[in-house]
Amino acid sequence: MGKARIDAWEVSEEFWKRVEPLIPERVVRQEPREYLRKPGGGRKPKEPRLVFEAIVYVLRTGCQWKALPRERFGSASAIHKQFLEWEKSGLFLALWQAGLAEYDDLEGIAWRWQSIDGAMMKAPLAQEAVGPNPTDRGKKWKQASPVGRRAWRPVVGHRDRSQPA
Repeated sequence: MGKARIDAWEVSEEFWKRVEPLIPERVVRQEPREYLRKPGGGRKPKEPRLVFEAIVYVLRTGCQWKALPRERFGSASAIHKQFLEWEKSGLFLALWQAGLAEYDDLEGIAWRWQSIDGAMMKAPLAQEAVGPNPTDRGKKWKQASPVGRRAWRPVVGHRDRSQPA
């Protein structure tokens, strides 16, 4: 029988076996601290797989961190905090590099020819090709004739404001 269908944000066992070795160890503070409660108190850290699934959920659905389903993932702020720690440690860069290397082994990547699709800034030479600014295109004196019976005309054809009336 075929594999059971899983939701888009659920991490399969096969994929988790590839991700788990890249998850960084949690750093525990070594300096002495004065605790208000006994050391080791408080909530236990979330399982890394659950945190990773929550991150994938946010990426796949596009929801905000605070919109994570509490019933499934627990505290959204705890998930986000773990995400920031993993990002700082380089987990996602390592995951991306491992994915590229695996794909290169399977299919091969044409490293000599790559392209980027996107625009991050204005095109300085596009003015001639594009034409006037869209906000200037709708000025009354350059409009096409209206659909109604009369054409629009200003009461005064042209007023030179530098000359007294």
